[in-house]
Amino acid sequence: MSAPVTAPAITAITVFACEPDEALAFREVAHRIGMTLRVTEEPLDAANVALASGHRCVSVGHKSRIANSTLRALAGVGVRHISTRSIGFDHLDLAYAASVGISVANVTYSPDSVADYTLMLILMALRDAKAIIRRTDLHDYRLADRRGRELRDLTVGVVGTGRIGTAVIGRLEAFGCRVLTHDRRPDASAEWMPLDDLLRRCDLVTLHLPLGPETHHLLDRRRIAGMKRGAYLVNTGRGALVDTEALVAALESGALSGAALDVVEGEEGVFYADRRREPLESPLLRRLQEMPNAIVSPHTAYFTDRALADMVESSILDCLRFEGGSRHE
Repeated sequence: MSAPVTAPAITAITVFACEPDEALAFREVAHRIGMTLRVTEEPLDAANVALASGHRCVSVGHKSRIANSTLRALAGVGVRHISTRSIGFDHLDLAYAASVGISVANVTYSPDSVADYTLMLILMALRDAKAIIRRTDLHDYRLADRRGRELRDLTVGVVGTGRIGTAVIGRLEAFGCRVLTHDRRPDASAEWMPLDDLLRRCDLVTLHLPLGPETHHLLDRRRIAGMKRGAYLVNTGRGALVDTEALVAALESGALSGAALDVVEGEEGVFYADRRREPLESPLLRRLQEMPNAIVSPHTAYFTDRALADMVESSILDCLRFEGGSRHE
């Protein structure tokens, strides 16, 4: 991706939820193209909407939900477009935004960040890495209770074959395993099949779908019960793709051998915060973190320097395209 090469049609945008490293990247691109920025580390909410006054476009983060009342207030100060620095839109109501005259667009970034992380989680799950590391930290250097499994011997299901899912497929094929896929549209480059059939046949399933009404609890109690006995589940998509209560039950019963989750249902308000001195209110998240066969990380798969640069530049380009006055290469 490259920045616009002509002067922008707009001179400023407001960037919300902008962390220090993001701010540096935003200012570098903005300086290069002659744009000025209004930047704040605060997530967008009704209390700071005034920061967007006079700007038609804003860039927002994905870590906090944007309430409809905030969208209404944004429209009231003249904002007409939101660029969200994420692939998903589940942190705001698209229909409501449209109803108050605000369009919303997402960004693109290197799929390799999430694809690499997904492969790491897959390998960690198959080799019981969490249990091994926990024992080693206690100076127990005996071999694990069960042997690991090798990817080349397994059939892996990739659910969602967009840019990230496709990148994961390429990595899996390099390991020599058989790959089955499912998406709304069959992918001619892979062996597609209906979801229930894929779940029944795969030793490991990895999820790469956006969250929406049609994918909420895509893996519900029935589908989790229909997975191959002893299979593993990896999720770097969105937490609510999976019925977490049903997943915990399957892990506890031994129906599933393990899970590796970078996203968890109900993570909002928990992930991205220091909760060491506060009680964890989610009993399901607490139970998952207690299990030796469940790996949880705090929605961090995307978090690389290349992805950051891509997201920043993509967000600025999106605002310029909305205004319709830039040309880029």
